[in-house]
Amino acid sequence: MKTDKMRAIEGNHMKRESTAILLRIFIGESDRYEGKPLYMHIVEMLKAEGIAGATVFRGITGFGKHSFIHTTSILRLSTDLPILIEVADLEENIDRIRPKLDEIINQGLITEEKVKIIFYDSDTTNKTSIVN
Repeated sequence: MKTDKMRAIEGNHMKRESTAILLRIFIGESDRYEGKPLYMHIVEMLKAEGIAGATVFRGITGFGKHSFIHTTSILRLSTDLPILIEVADLEENIDRIRPKLDEIINQGLITEEKVKIIFYDSDTTNKTSIVN
C-alpha cells in the first residue's frame, strides 16, 4: 500500500508529496554583487549550497519602494527591470542560506511561505532534497 507521500502512477512514474518553503526574492536587473549581476550570483550560490533548484523570472513591468515604474515599453525602455528568483526547498535548507542572502542583498524584498510540493519523477532511484 502506498503512503500519502509516495504513490506509483503509471508504471515507473512516481508522485511524491512534501511540505517545503517557497522563497521569492525580488531584486532589480541592474543590481550587482562583486561586478556580476546579483541574480546570477544568487543562483550560483544556491547551486553551490545544494539547494534543490531556483528559477529566475524577468518582469516586463513593475515598481517597488520608490514607486518608479520599470517597463519594457518601447517608449520608456528600462535598464532595471524587475527580477524574481523563486526557490523551493526544505525549511532547514532555506534557513541555512538566508544569512548568506542577507549579506549580498542591499535592496530588494524576500517573501517566504510554506508550500506543498508535488514532485513527479519517472526515475524512482533519483531522490531529491525537497521530497522525503
